Amino acid sequence: MSFVLNNAIRRQIGVIAARNMSGTAAVAGEHSGGYKVWKRLSFFVAMPAVGLCMLNAYLKHQEEHDHPRPEFVKYEYLRRREKRFPWGEGNKSLFHNPHVNALPDGYEH
Repeated sequence: MSFVLNNAIRRQIGVIAARNMSGTAAVAGEHSGGYKVWKRLSFFVAMPAVGLCMLNAYLKHQEEHDHPRPEFVKYEYLRRREKRFPWGEGNKSLFHNPHVNALPDGYEH
């Protein structure tokens, strides 16, 4: 008896849920062209924004590239080597750039 009653209750809940869901956008199809909006936003907003960011980064790099590097001042608390690096000669960091990064004794060039 309870098995039949449980099935009847489940069917009624399913019918009520189906009635409530029939008004949602996913079932009714009211917003079926939503992908077109995102496609247009991607091409006409996102792509130009990425291009402007790239242009800004390039211009800032060019502006910084024209300036000479600062004069080396040997401070005792900077560029300390308590322990050798485990690669190369042990004095240069992993991403060492000889034009920008100074060694404890000064620039390489």
